Amino acid sequence: MKLYDSELKVMDVLWRQGDTTAKRISDILAQSVGWNMNTTYTVIKKCIAKGAIRRSEPNFLCHALVTKDAVRAAEAGALLDKLFDGSPELLFASLLGGGTLTREQIDRLRDWIDRQG
Repeated sequence: MKLYDSELKVMDVLWRQGDTTAKRISDILAQSVGWNMNTTYTVIKKCIAKGAIRRSEPNFLCHALVTKDAVRAAEAGALLDKLFDGSPELLFASLLGGGTLTREQIDRLRDWIDRQG
């Protein structure tokens, strides 16, 4: 399932808040992103159509059907396939070569990799 940036904004509210009414999601996104109610409801309906959200009554209660971890894993896999020929090594080489990671971040990654082995 591919979720676009706008859909991820809606999902992020659900992941942080838990089951939430569409109205409450709309209020939160109006403040944080500046969306109007129609925009939010349209995006919620797209998420429902994709199977990412289940809607129930009363009050158009929304429930996330996918976890943030599942979406992260899918997006990471897509990124690896799209830009790094499926190679985690190329991804890490790009991050390390670009100077985007601090020494502390590199050490934490090294520790994490050691624990996985």
